[in-house]
Amino acid sequence: MAFEFHLPDIGEGVVEGEIVKWKVAVGDVVKLDQPIVEIMTDKATVEIPSPRAGTITAINYKDGEICPVGKVLLVIDDGVAGSAKPAAGNGHGHAKAPEHSPAPQLQLAGNLPESLPVTRAAIEVVDATASRGRVLATPATRRLARQLGIELGRVAPTGKRGRVTTDDVKQYGAAGSTVAIPRLTESVLPALPAAKSFAPQAIAVGGDEERIPLRGMRKRIAESMTRSTHTAAHFTYVEEIDMTELVAVRERAKARAADRGVKLTYLPFIMKAVVSGLKKWPMLNASLDETTQEIVRKKYYHVGIAAQGPQGLVVTVVRDADRRSIFEISKEIERLGDAVRAGTATREELTGSTFTISSLGKLGGVLATPIINFPEVAIIGVHKIEEKPAVRGGQIVIRQLMNLSISVDHRLADGWDGAMFLQDVKTLLEDPTTMFMEMV
Repeated sequence: MAFEFHLPDIGEGVVEGEIVKWKVAVGDVVKLDQPIVEIMTDKATVEIPSPRAGTITAINYKDGEICPVGKVLLVIDDGVAGSAKPAAGNGHGHAKAPEHSPAPQLQLAGNLPESLPVTRAAIEVVDATASRGRVLATPATRRLARQLGIELGRVAPTGKRGRVTTDDVKQYGAAGSTVAIPRLTESVLPALPAAKSFAPQAIAVGGDEERIPLRGMRKRIAESMTRSTHTAAHFTYVEEIDMTELVAVRERAKARAADRGVKLTYLPFIMKAVVSGLKKWPMLNASLDETTQEIVRKKYYHVGIAAQGPQGLVVTVVRDADRRSIFEISKEIERLGDAVRAGTATREELTGSTFTISSLGKLGGVLATPIINFPEVAIIGVHKIEEKPAVRGGQIVIRQLMNLSISVDHRLADGWDGAMFLQDVKTLLEDPTTMFMEMV
């Protein structure tokens, strides 16, 4: 006969539990007290045993879903004709233990050798795995982490016996940590936050002022930047690049480039290094399809160049950058720049980039945290090259140094991806001969 097992009240103040992992499936035959499911609550990670022997006929909640206390967790057919009716509630919708079986036992996670009775004093939070493969945290903490785009596995726990608390997640998010984290799983993707909306803010007159209508290109830039900052979970990683060798290479190549009518800048070299890095770290050349909740890894390389135009920030697109030579990229960058200044750039020349390079040229400054060009996953900021003292071989020497900063959407790419990508770019720029060996 069917026996409905309701999620019991397994701790003071517990109102729900997150299904960590089912140990059984529909159709399985279980024994009395056989472990059937791991559940994470506000108080503990517990392993719930079967209250009866029989066959599993229904499982009402999937891994990762939240089951409220008192709701039917699963149904067991105990095969006993005329046995007790489906468990009646105790006034709160909780299942009563059948008279012919002992009270349900809860075993704490971590494969402990013995079970503990269901008492509030017995519920403790313990580290489920020494490797942090499964992190201990309450459902509320997990929801907050999903909303902030934070992987719990890289948050330092301060709770009892290794539990990650809500304050831990908030502090981690506030710090803007760039520590490498595991990639998002399918169970996390549906919970990705949508862009926020805010009530319009009126600005009172405070004196002599000028009011300019927000329209056209400036309005489009405002909307794009706002959407990006409130959709992508930004983090920034910075690396210093020794450009001395590349400066020399460019200087030697300038005359040959001029003979071909090419104005050779550093951007084509940087673009080739970026494309090489994207091929090794494809998650940075991707987008999130929010309608289907799919990560789209792109196998084409349309690199955007974010630069200041007559009407504001404009991203021109060098299509198929992986198939072009450095001289060809130089010509295309110059052609696109001329089109923007003349106001003749087409929609195709201004849209469709898969990764963006932001550069202010000689005004590049020391460091910046560029905003991702939505819906891309990352953007790299190029800063000015300056002669600075550096230590080489135990000696202080003058080198041509530059900073590169990369902002990455932490929802889709890990800190490890961003850091390793920039390290690969650094390697190619610091030793340009490797760039040609890579044949990117």
